[in-house]
Amino acid sequence: MTNNLSAQVRKNESYQRYIEQYKELAIEQMRKHRIPASITLAQGILESGAGAGQLALRSNNHFGIKCGSEWTGKTTRHNDDNPRECFRVYKSVKESYEDHSKFLLRDRYKRLFSLHPLDYKAWARGLKACGYATNPSYAERLISLIDTYQLHQYDEDEYGMPVTSTTYEDVSFSIHQIKKNNDVMYIVANENDTWDSVAKEMSVSKRKLVKYNETTSSIPVLPGDIIYLEKKRKKADRKFGRKYWHKIKAGESMYSISQSYGITVASLYKMNFKDSGYVPVAGDLLKVR
Repeated sequence: MTNNLSAQVRKNESYQRYIEQYKELAIEQMRKHRIPASITLAQGILESGAGAGQLALRSNNHFGIKCGSEWTGKTTRHNDDNPRECFRVYKSVKESYEDHSKFLLRDRYKRLFSLHPLDYKAWARGLKACGYATNPSYAERLISLIDTYQLHQYDEDEYGMPVTSTTYEDVSFSIHQIKKNNDVMYIVANENDTWDSVAKEMSVSKRKLVKYNETTSSIPVLPGDIIYLEKKRKKADRKFGRKYWHKIKAGESMYSISQSYGITVASLYKMNFKDSGYVPVAGDLLKVR
């Protein structure tokens, strides 16, 4: 898979032109924010189609960054995971590169900065683990681009020294894989996980983590538990449609059903005109959207 991809990108001269045009921007961001220039360039190539994608051409958006609730600038609509999603519009490509760095400085990606700045493989895998992209081969695509074009030559260590011929030993990025359910980020708990350990690893306060999952810290985390890192929704994913009903299985509770669909317990009760005294019975049908 990786070898085939390397052969494909090697033939693409537009990638090389992109690198020559924007490598100085990537180096500038590396020196300001300690994000490897190789990672920034590889992401720019993938996310913008080497500058030829519609978002890049029309909106100077080279990293596919969506609007988000905090964005106050201009916006545009573009089909992505869903039709006509909201994306940021920048005045210049430089502004896009700067915003990309600020985007990675958020708490969600905080643990990336504990990695060695020359370890681009760990950075690539860390981005995927943190939920930057949904494509399962995202990390390997970044690594393939960096290796093929030797983008690591533009990286510098924490002392501002450029990469030498010595290859930095890759280290594993052993964290939980962040997934999405109903457009809400979550992880699946492992053995020995606790609310404290998950909160520390995910850079989310323990209080918020417990609140998002509608439980208390006195109830222990069990292997296989779904732990949401954001507030759950009021309705299940629209893919289930308006007429979708969940058939209750033996042992399920309103809480376990709400966790499996990424919706709040209160919403599940409300949609089904139930009160807190209702006890789910195997075979009953519950509306989730």
